[in-house]
Amino acid sequence: MKTNNFRSPLFYMGDKFKLLDQLKDKFPKKINNFVEPFTGGGSVFLNINANKYFLNDRDKYLVGLHKHLIKSSKSPDIFFKKVKNTLEKYELSRSYEEDIIPKNLRKKFIKTYYAQFNKQGYTKLKNDFNNNTKIDYLSLYILLILGFNRILRFNSNGKFNLPVGNVDFNKNTVTALNNYFKVIKNKKVKFYNQDYKKFLSKINFRKYDFLYCDPPYLITAGEYNKYWNENEEIELLKKLDELNKRKVKWALSNVIEYRGKKNKILTDWSKKYESFNIKSNYISFNDNTIKTFKEVLIYNYEK
Repeated sequence: MKTNNFRSPLFYMGDKFKLLDQLKDKFPKKINNFVEPFTGGGSVFLNINANKYFLNDRDKYLVGLHKHLIKSSKSPDIFFKKVKNTLEKYELSRSYEEDIIPKNLRKKFIKTYYAQFNKQGYTKLKNDFNNNTKIDYLSLYILLILGFNRILRFNSNGKFNLPVGNVDFNKNTVTALNNYFKVIKNKKVKFYNQDYKKFLSKINFRKYDFLYCDPPYLITAGEYNKYWNENEEIELLKKLDELNKRKVKWALSNVIEYRGKKNKILTDWSKKYESFNIKSNYISFNDNTIKTFKEVLIYNYEK
């Protein structure tokens, strides 16, 4: 049965929102502590019922955005007022509030009018954000939402360098934000910004705790995959073997085949455990054709 799931307002690449019903169907029904070392946008933890949530991501800006949104959940009206003021100040599109795209621009750039309209204001907001000595997470959130592919990308000098995307601050974004604010107030959440190994070493797993891993994928392209290699993959799988011996319940999302590439390390290792083929149509932002994409959920417990 289909359930009403909430999508993370970060709309992050690799987000599991569309797969949530399949994942939740395989997850344990009773969860005490939900542990997620690769939280990303957070669509999974938002839709899982647990007593406490221990969440981690190595991206300090991503964790900072989550913490900013959690803090903002106490005063959503103030948050949205600041968003509106910033969008108006930099003359950025905001269809949730009003349609300010000129008709002639829509006709001239039929498929890219948002990017054309927002480019100047987006560049100015990005420059102001980068010149600020303190991280302004409200500005960073708007840059992420209006940025190309909605990626958190910084150069070697720590400057945000994502170009404008052909997107808008729309009603879907506002709905996702309101849902996040509503849901997060009822969850006992603790965020960490560490390497996943250090994070997991501090977790004292107990009965009914559940670990969900959605690490960078070894054989797919993506900004967040660039830190991952075969050694990292093998170390994570060894850690899961160790936790299995300690009778800790865990599940791992991953990809075993992508555009002709196969993850033999994962495929061979997975034979020790239960495995479920995820039904997903992977579509690239740059190439809208459906690829050969075999995604799996591997887990160490009986349903």
